[in-house]
Amino acid sequence: MNPVLLIDFGSTYTKVTAVDVEEGKLLGTADSYTTIETDVGEGLENALKKLHEKTGDLAYTARYACSSAAGGLRMITSGLVPELTAEAARQASLGAGAKVLKVYSFQLTGDDIKEILEINPDIFLLVGGTDGGNTECILHNAKMLSSAEFDFPVIVAGNRTAARECERILAGHEVHLCENVMPKFGVLNIEPARCKIREIFLGRIIQAKGLSKAAELLSGILMPTPSAVMKATRLLAEGCEGESGIGDLVCVDVGGATTDIYSMADGMPHDAATVYKGLPEPYDKRTVEGDIGMRYSVRGIVEAAGMKRICSLSGLDEEAVRTLLDRLQASPDLIPQKGDDLEKLDFALASMAIETAVARHAGSMEETYTLMGLTYVQSGKDLRQVKQVIVTGGSLIRTQRTGEIASHALASPLSPMSLRPLKAEIRVDRKYILAAMGLLSEYYPQTALRIMKKELEYDGYSEQKNS
Repeated sequence: MNPVLLIDFGSTYTKVTAVDVEEGKLLGTADSYTTIETDVGEGLENALKKLHEKTGDLAYTARYACSSAAGGLRMITSGLVPELTAEAARQASLGAGAKVLKVYSFQLTGDDIKEILEINPDIFLLVGGTDGGNTECILHNAKMLSSAEFDFPVIVAGNRTAARECERILAGHEVHLCENVMPKFGVLNIEPARCKIREIFLGRIIQAKGLSKAAELLSGILMPTPSAVMKATRLLAEGCEGESGIGDLVCVDVGGATTDIYSMADGMPHDAATVYKGLPEPYDKRTVEGDIGMRYSVRGIVEAAGMKRICSLSGLDEEAVRTLLDRLQASPDLIPQKGDDLEKLDFALASMAIETAVARHAGSMEETYTLMGLTYVQSGKDLRQVKQVIVTGGSLIRTQRTGEIASHALASPLSPMSLRPLKAEIRVDRKYILAAMGLLSEYYPQTALRIMKKELEYDGYSEQKNS
């Protein structure tokens, strides 16, 4: 046996997963509250006690971890045009596993600088202009930043003509130069910025998140948790040497405060009658809906879906729904019991969280008439041909209606121009192993992929819904 321990220091729970990499099998999983206020090592030890009650004592040959504790990796980005370099910066940050707190476009103002200092991000990503293009905006923004007192690192990933000048302007601060996230008009180059963000996370952020003591017990804290999930889903889709993947997919993680969506698909138009509008999106795309969550952001779900839809899905009247929402706001740790009204409400909330978040993540189509006749204009990713939907999150793994809830990720005749999947197999991450498998894939990709293919439970096949 060659056991490896994989740890996810979450904002609420610390999750541990034991894998025998020699046999290529999952040994067990467990979790405990993350003790970020004192020492995260306490929460880790509590989780390990639970794990070893299932597996027996294990002598781990390696311990790897990811973290979203204490707010995870918090970033602010600044670019030129909202739909172009600013969007490229946002995609780079999200793809690196960050929580993007603010995206600024054009020239920063004094009020913007004041707001940035109040937010105090972990990293600031400064971009703007294609290579050889506009330099005025990025240089202005560098000067505005230089006028303030701050200690967060700045990554410069804009017009290469202005990069060194930005570094000189920001002398005295921690500055990292990186390749332009959009070197040519409409061309994304976000992987170098993603790598730099992860590098800074490893070298600097760990110390600031109260994880340094725990790090002494580990072989390495490799990446932010969302980045680990991104690696896992990409491996699951594409496969690796010696093991095939399952193809294009969408992964939905419904949490208490946010809902994260990952898609692994090209998403570009597939016929000559469709014209693409806007910046091409990455094959591996992540979005975070900060207003959509099952507890802390529950009212965001209701606002997005509408009270009428929530009542219809839950079978509860408006008064009952409002009473339950008040209870959840006062006690976000409430867990539904089988057959009670909260279980009915959670079904509706989870369904609408998925529907709303996937609709925002996916692209859309519109009709327009040109001299050539009817033409379709696509914005964002076309996910209609994606055949696999992976779901996770407490509200989906604690219910027997997982497949029914997950089917809301699919296209609906009520939103005919949304480019969500038309039909797909539903798979469920009931043991919360995705982040762990992303960690494992750094060293044992084939083993990680085989475990995911075995452990992600099949929960039916769904087609587009009629309501």
